[in-house]
Amino acid sequence: MASGERTEKATPKRRTEAREKGQVARSTDLNGAAVVLAGMAAIALTGPQMIAGLEGYLRRSIADASAPGQVQTDGVGHLMLSAGGAALAASAPIAAACLVAAVLANVAQVGLRPSAKALRPDLKRINPLTNFKSMYGVRALFETGKTLWKLVAVGGVVALAVIPRIRELAAATGAPPAVLGQMLADSALAVAWRAAAAYALISAVDYAWQRRRHEKSLRMDREELKQEQRQQNTPPEVRAALRRRAAQMARQRMMTDVPTADVVVTNPTHYAVALRYDGSATAPEVVAKGADLVAARIRAIAREHGVPTVSDPPLARTLHASVDVGQVIPADLYQAVARVLAFVYSLDARTRAARA
Repeated sequence: MASGERTEKATPKRRTEAREKGQVARSTDLNGAAVVLAGMAAIALTGPQMIAGLEGYLRRSIADASAPGQVQTDGVGHLMLSAGGAALAASAPIAAACLVAAVLANVAQVGLRPSAKALRPDLKRINPLTNFKSMYGVRALFETGKTLWKLVAVGGVVALAVIPRIRELAAATGAPPAVLGQMLADSALAVAWRAAAAYALISAVDYAWQRRRHEKSLRMDREELKQEQRQQNTPPEVRAALRRRAAQMARQRMMTDVPTADVVVTNPTHYAVALRYDGSATAPEVVAKGADLVAARIRAIAREHGVPTVSDPPLARTLHASVDVGQVIPADLYQAVARVLAFVYSLDARTRAARA
């Protein structure tokens, strides 16, 4: 067996972490099929009432149009408002059914536990290289083929439902409008039901495939499984002590870099950020940062080793909040940091000149 091959099923912890990130098995086709079926059912149940309501509105509109004085009294705005109200009343049951079906279908797939991490901004989503791969990669070709297959399947079902009815509709030539309208409505509804049933079957297959693909993506290799088991077998007190020890060691390493800094930017009491720029990096680097007691310790070490301290509260707060230790400053802070470094370098030059 190759090293790192993912052959083990995902553990509950792995599934929980994936769900917190918004990684769940979900089929958009299943949501669409549920909405279509709910809309069809709503039309079948409320269709007669909807037609009766629209018919009543049309009769009233025609009666009002035959009386110009009434139209002038009410105004065109009143007529438009009446038309909007009639359309809203007719479509409200169908819209409500579609909305409920969409919510229930989504809940049935992913549950009622929303993920906050899935809503956080992610620069990878706007990465041109990643988007290019997603649009033109193997997965995109597969999704295109799946879409074409769905169109062919649903189109075939519709064709099989429409072709036998062509002769019936041709034979109805000359029939009264009411009879012809009823025949057209029955034919359209029958075709729509068959198309919706075909779409529902396709969505069920797609959901099964999405679940299989999701399960495959969650699989773990033997090393990941062993590491997770070791973490679970370690008592919480030991894990907390290890985290504290790691944080303490990181803080000690950070303090040893303070004497190498070019300047320490302070709040002046709450925050302290030590910056170094030796030309090896593209921009000044944060070598130490901290708040309150840690900030006081950074300032004390800076004084012991003659590192200049500059009070700039907005810059200190921004650096402390947005830049981690060991990272270079972002481009939007170049100008502010450059001013601080220029001040420090000029101060150092004046000091050397005075000593000379």
